[in-house]
Amino acid sequence: MDWPNQLHHVTLVITHNVLAGKQADYERWLDVIMPQAARYPGHLGVNVLRPAHGELTWTVLIRFDNMDNLWRWLQSDERKARTAELPAMLSGQEHIEMRPGAAFWFTPATPARPAPARWKQYLVTLAVIFPSTNLVPWFWSTVLPGLKGTLPGHLLNDATVVALVVYLWMPTITRLLKNWLSPQAKPQS
Repeated sequence: MDWPNQLHHVTLVITHNVLAGKQADYERWLDVIMPQAARYPGHLGVNVLRPAHGELTWTVLIRFDNMDNLWRWLQSDERKARTAELPAMLSGQEHIEMRPGAAFWFTPATPARPAPARWKQYLVTLAVIFPSTNLVPWFWSTVLPGLKGTLPGHLLNDATVVALVVYLWMPTITRLLKNWLSPQAKPQS
């Protein structure tokens, strides 16, 4: 398939509903597939949003530098072999979406409301990430000073920042700034 290579930074959003009792198997599966994806050209990173409060839905965000490199990973024999193992762990099919950049945080364009300008997306994302990445480590080093500078401390900081950004700050900020981010289109006279 020939994808246009004009997108920079594309995010693959994968949702899996894991069967009860299969969470450990799924974690082991992630431990195998994530390093495989990381070896592919253009791989920029992965975030795993684990379920909370007894839920069983996992969301995996995999970023590549462009659509061509993402497509190579999606069509690779390695990924096909790993995804063949999924039916024994999932209660249904995997759900996949491809989103350009950080578009999964911003409302898609409609005829009445255009997509936010990229510079506005940049400013909002920076306004959320910068304070979070400064305040969260300070908070945890105050509450749990023994974890400062350790791998568990970094994991706690990163998990907290991602949770705050994904579940609290971005939904709140984009809702509050929706008219600035995407003003309604003016009616044609």
